[in-house]
Amino acid sequence: MFRASCFALSGLLFLSAPLCDPAIAASRAMHILDTDKDGTIDTNEANAAASALFDQLDRDRDGTLTMRELHGRLNSHEFKMADTDHDGTLSKDEYLALVADLFKRADHDGEGTLDEHELRSPAGRKLQKLLRR
Repeated sequence: MFRASCFALSGLLFLSAPLCDPAIAASRAMHILDTDKDGTIDTNEANAAASALFDQLDRDRDGTLTMRELHGRLNSHEFKMADTDHDGTLSKDEYLALVADLFKRADHDGEGTLDEHELRSPAGRKLQKLLRR
């Protein structure tokens, strides 16, 4: 019994380890989000992904996201800062404005695109949470 439990636990740890690695996460994000396959993510690709994710997260189809609907993608301070009309929800415009801000902060070289290295930055990692499931 103990061996089986240890084996199952070690398997779970092995499978979950890549999910925590920023390099692997950035590589996966690039593969999914880089729709034109040029090795970078531009603002159009980021906005399309963010808009699609917003629609998926908006389960009640009211055009806004609550903290609950975001499933931990933002902490309460980040949510409050993004909620510019202070109504306790994020509209799609507020969500996309946050995505644009994070994109700009992650774009260290100012080229208007993000590569895998930029996706591994703190802003890039936060941006990934708002672009993909």
